[in-house]
Amino acid sequence: MELCFGYYESPIGLVEISGTTDVIRSLNFVEERREGCCSNSLVERAVKEIKEYFRGNRQQFDVPLDLQGTPFQEAVWQELLKIPYGSTVSYGDIARAIGKPKAVRAVGGANHQNPIALIVPCHRVIGSDGSMTGYGSGIWRKEWLLKHEGKKLK
Repeated sequence: MELCFGYYESPIGLVEISGTTDVIRSLNFVEERREGCCSNSLVERAVKEIKEYFRGNRQQFDVPLDLQGTPFQEAVWQELLKIPYGSTVSYGDIARAIGKPKAVRAVGGANHQNPIALIVPCHRVIGSDGSMTGYGSGIWRKEWLLKHEGKKLK
């Protein structure tokens, strides 16, 4: 299936969403738009949901996702989807939730490889001491997103 792209200029940078007619495959912050790429109704629906999120009108996403990774990564990403809007958990919390309590660093690695940022809310995972640790798109974006969701930060 052809991969199509949609864009949204968010308050924290240009968001690129890719997907087929059936599933969303990625969401990333990018520097510029790709030239000559197609769009489709599902990608446009995802762009609309992201706009609503940034406007404060959406807390959950409804678009179908295609999360492809190792079984461990997929377990971590499925756990990320359970973190409520405006909440945070630690990497250790995720490790325990997937039955791998000693895999805290591996959880961090899987978090970093999350292909669908925002919708799969890896920004809601913080250090066990409440610190802002690791975010592939920049700690400043992670802080902004958590504040946007009403989370009071240390």
